Amino acid sequence: MARLLMLVVAALLAACAAVGPNYQRPADAAINGKSANGPFLSGAEAAFVREPVPGDWWRLYESPTLDGLVREALAANTDLRVAAGNIERALAGQDYADAGRRPTTSLLATTAYGRRSAEEELRPGNPLPSKLTYGLGASVSYQVDLFGQIARTIESAQADTSAARAAYDATRVTVVAETTRAFLEACAAGREIAVANRLVALQEKSTGLTQALFHGGRGNSVDVTRASAQVDQVRSSLPALSAQKSVALYRLAVLTGHAPEDFPRAVQPCEQEPRLARPIPIGDGAALLSRRPDIRRAELELHSATARIGIVTADLYPKVTLGASVGSVGLGKNFLDADTFKFSIGPLINWQFPDRSRIQARIRAADADQQVALARFDGTVLNALKEAESALEVYARDLERRALLESARQKAARAAEDTQQLFALGRQGYLPVLDAARTLTTVEQSIAAIDSKLAADQVNVFLALGGGWEEDCARPRHDNGSFQRQ
Repeated sequence: MARLLMLVVAALLAACAAVGPNYQRPADAAINGKSANGPFLSGAEAAFVREPVPGDWWRLYESPTLDGLVREALAANTDLRVAAGNIERALAGQDYADAGRRPTTSLLATTAYGRRSAEEELRPGNPLPSKLTYGLGASVSYQVDLFGQIARTIESAQADTSAARAAYDATRVTVVAETTRAFLEACAAGREIAVANRLVALQEKSTGLTQALFHGGRGNSVDVTRASAQVDQVRSSLPALSAQKSVALYRLAVLTGHAPEDFPRAVQPCEQEPRLARPIPIGDGAALLSRRPDIRRAELELHSATARIGIVTADLYPKVTLGASVGSVGLGKNFLDADTFKFSIGPLINWQFPDRSRIQARIRAADADQQVALARFDGTVLNALKEAESALEVYARDLERRALLESARQKAARAAEDTQQLFALGRQGYLPVLDAARTLTTVEQSIAAIDSKLAADQVNVFLALGGGWEEDCARPRHDNGSFQRQ
């Protein structure tokens, strides 16, 4: 009988294989589509270059202040701390799964004073004496991974850990983008405030001249009231711009791990947002799909879901555990005598054969989870392409609008110069000079607003392209690239 049992175990060991599907990227996945791997649709070649997106794209602004803010955000941002904690939790799950490969050991030590029931020993009427007993034992067991359940569990845990790292990288992309956005918004609001103040000053000067003409009998009260109303209208834009700047400063404070009141004072006086040193490098669709961390995370979650099918499927088959134990049990007065020793060694086969219908239901649920993960993967890919194309298109069209406004500014500037010359020659009054200057300042105000919009567009482009995590100095790693505990 023992010989037959050993032959059965040997046959099971020889048939050892991981059940369930091996992960491979589905051939019909959206990421494999031709349109997903070609050039982007935007044809604004003057605004973009077909070069790889740099990991430290914010350095294209050549702003030491921005560089310092990004470094500070990467070191202290609370969202990154949460993402790092999620990696630690995933690593703990991976360690737990890895433990399934190692033998399990146990130690036992007991002592008791008592007696057995006389009837339990089939000796009614003859009470047994009370005695001191003891028990010592040690055992070791090892589950043979015949059908790969442990291997699939480890595979799923490793995919979950890699997905947590990808989530960290995605958070890093967002932190860099939002820090840059807040900095640009603070400076752009400062610039718009400066332009609005110039416009207010011009309008007040025009109003003062209108009042002087009225008091000199050369104007009327309607002109004075209209001019005063225009001053209030221009001035009304200042509170909103001031609030916009304050909100941007508060966001910078929180992004860099500080309370709102501790916003970076060096940014407060900024009145000119930095400009890109060169056209935006955008790469192509294939580079985008390989770079964006959210796409990598979605595929890793699909990998993990695929491995979990094998974990459940393995429950259809028997589990074999090899074990050995040694111990000593007896009366206290015979402690460790030869007659108290015992041992055992051999395999244990456990097969929940009658419960197959429940396991089949769990397999179907795991299959459904895999299909859900595949749908999310495809959706993430398509959404990434949409975000990139949309960001590029909006930026290109806003550049066109900016070019038209610049043309209008040049014309308004020539009109202001001509009006000033006519006034100098005595061929017209000073009010037209003020009107021409106000028109020029209004156009400049529109240019400041579109420049603010372009700065936001640039951040949206870089955010959609997924740059900003590759050169990660804030996240320590092992030499093999894994996350390092601190």
